[in-house]
Amino acid sequence: MAEQMSVDSASPAEVTGPAGVSGGMHYDFEDAQSGDLGALAAIADAMKSDSLADRLESLKRLSVLALAMGEERTRDELIPFLDESIDDEDELLLSLAEVLGDFVQYVGGPKYAFVLLRPLENLAAAEETVVREKAVESINKLVDCMDQPQVEEYLIPCIARLSSGEWFTSRSSAAGLYAAAYGKVTDAIQSKLRAGYEALCKDDTPMIRRAAASNLEGVVDKIAQEHVLAFAIPNFRRLAEDDQDSVRLLTVEPLVAITKRLTTEECKQHLGESVQRLCSDKSWRVRYMVADHFVAIAKNIKDQDLQEELVSVAIALMHDNEAEVRAAICTQLDGLADLAAPESVVARFCGPLQELVDDPSQHVRSTLAKHIGSLCRVFGKDGTIEHLLPLLLRLLKDSFPEVRLNIISKLDVVDSVVGIDSLSQSLLPAIVELAEDKQWRVRLAIIEYVPLIASQLGVQFFDEQLSNLCMSWLGDPVYSIREAATINLKKLTDVFGVDWARSTIIPKILAMANHPNYLYRMTTIFAITTIAPSVTPEIVRDQILPALECLVNDPIPNIRFNVAKSLEPLAAALRRSSDTAALETSVIRPTLARLEEDPDPDVRFFAHRSLENIKAGEDLGAAAPKLSAAA
Repeated sequence: MAEQMSVDSASPAEVTGPAGVSGGMHYDFEDAQSGDLGALAAIADAMKSDSLADRLESLKRLSVLALAMGEERTRDELIPFLDESIDDEDELLLSLAEVLGDFVQYVGGPKYAFVLLRPLENLAAAEETVVREKAVESINKLVDCMDQPQVEEYLIPCIARLSSGEWFTSRSSAAGLYAAAYGKVTDAIQSKLRAGYEALCKDDTPMIRRAAASNLEGVVDKIAQEHVLAFAIPNFRRLAEDDQDSVRLLTVEPLVAITKRLTTEECKQHLGESVQRLCSDKSWRVRYMVADHFVAIAKNIKDQDLQEELVSVAIALMHDNEAEVRAAICTQLDGLADLAAPESVVARFCGPLQELVDDPSQHVRSTLAKHIGSLCRVFGKDGTIEHLLPLLLRLLKDSFPEVRLNIISKLDVVDSVVGIDSLSQSLLPAIVELAEDKQWRVRLAIIEYVPLIASQLGVQFFDEQLSNLCMSWLGDPVYSIREAATINLKKLTDVFGVDWARSTIIPKILAMANHPNYLYRMTTIFAITTIAPSVTPEIVRDQILPALECLVNDPIPNIRFNVAKSLEPLAAALRRSSDTAALETSVIRPTLARLEEDPDPDVRFFAHRSLENIKAGEDLGAAAPKLSAAA
C-alpha cells in the first residue's frame, strides 16, 4: 500500500530523488503549504522514515498532504496507508489518534466520516492508555457528524468488535463509545447496546469493570427514563459492590447522574442502602470520592429524612481516619449546612468544626480555612459571632501560612454577615499581627484586604490603627510587598479622598526620599507615580514634582532612570489642568533633557523614551480637537 500512495501521480521517490531514503535525511516541510511537490513528497517520505521526529513532523503536516491528494485519493490511499502502517511508537500513535479525529473535512466531509473508523479502531486497541483514550475521543468526535445509517452500519459493528476483543485493551475502549452511539440508533439496537454494556460491567477483568464504571455516567444521561431503573441501577449496584476499590470509587459520579433521573421515592427505595454503604466503605479512596461529591448526591436524593441521615454521615466523615477524606468533606460545608434542619445546624456542626481546627493535618486545616466562612450565612450574625469567630481567630494564628492565607482571603464573606465592627473588634488584632508575618504571601493578602477594612471603619480609625502599618510595608524587603503597598495607598486615596492623601500619606512618602537606603528612595518614586493619577494636578505641582527633582541627581543610577520613567505619567497628570500644564515645558522636559546626557546608558535610554512619549502624547492631544471639529 505504501508503494501505491503518491503525490500528483508521481511516487515520493520520483519527486525527491533516489529511493531508499535513509533515516538521517533532513526533510524540509516549509514549502508544503504552497503545494510544492517536493515538499509534499517529503511529507510522504518522512512518514516511512526511521526517525521518530520526522514521522511526528509528517503527521502534523498530514492535512497538507491530504489536500494535495484530494478527498478521493485520501480515502482510497492515504487512510489505508495509515491503517496498515500503524507504528509501535506511543508518541506517534497518540499524535495519529488526535489528527484523525479532525480529519473529516479531508476525506469528503461527514458523508465519508466512517472511513476514519478503521484506523481509529486499531488505535483504540493499543497497549498505551493515553493512545486508547485519544482514539476513543476522536471516534466520539466522528459520531457527532455521522447520521443514523452510518452509525448503525459502521460504528455499531466497530463497538461490537472492540467489546468482544480478546485483549482487555479493546474492551476497555469500547466502554467509552456506547454513550455517543446510543442516541443515534433504533430502539432494537439500543437494547443490544445495553446488553453489551452490561456484559462489560460483569467482565472478569477489573480494568474492564473500571472502564464500565467510569463511562456509566454518560450512558445514564442518554438512556430513557424506564431504563434507569431496569438497567442503570442494577449495573450501578453491581459495580458499587465490586471487590476492587478502584472500581467502586468510580461509581460515585454515575450515582450523582442516576439520582438526577429518579423521583424522591425512587431514590429512597433503590439507592439509600447503596449510598450508606459507599459512605462507610472500607477503602478511604471510595470514602474520599463520596465526600468530594457529597452535597450533589444528597441534594439529588431530595428525601428530607434521608438527607438528615446523610448529614450525620457527613459529620462522621469529618472524624474519618484519613486526612484526605476529612479535607474533602470540608469542601462541602456550605451545602451540608443547607441540608441540616436550621434549628440544629449550630449544635451539630460546632463540635466537629472545633476538632477540625486542631486537626493534625495542615492540609485539612487549610481546606477548612478556605471553606468555613461559607457557614456564616447559615449560622447567622449571632451564631457566627459566638461560635465561628473564635474558630476563625484560632485559624488566623495557625502555624501553617496557607491556613492563615485562606482565612484572610475569605474575610469579606464573614464581613458580609457580621459587619466590619464585630469583625474588627475580634479579629483586627490578629490581622495587625499578621501584617508582620514572616511569610510574605500572608503579608500580601493582608495588604489587599486593608482597603476594605478602611472603607468600613473610616478615616479616624484607620489613622489611629493602620496608617503606620501601611507605611511600614513600603520598606518591606520583598519587592512584591512594596509594590502592593504602593497600590494599596492609591486605593486608600480613592477611598478617603485627595485632601486626606495630601495631609496624611504624601508627606510620609516624600519623607522617605531622603532615606539613606536607596530602596526607600526607590519606593518613594514608585509610590508617588502610582498615586499621581488619583490626586489633583496642584498636588503633583506643589508636593510630588519638587521631590522628584531632588532625586534627579541621586548617586544611584537605578534611582535616576526610575525618575525618568516617572516623569512621563506626571506630565500626563499636569496636563489635566491649565494652571499646571506649562510645567511640562518648563520643568519636565528640561529635566529629561538633562537626564539624556547622564553618564549611565540606562538613564539616557529611559529619559529619551519618556521624552519621546511625552511629545507623542502632546501631538495626539493637539490633534484630537481638530479631528472632533472635522467630524
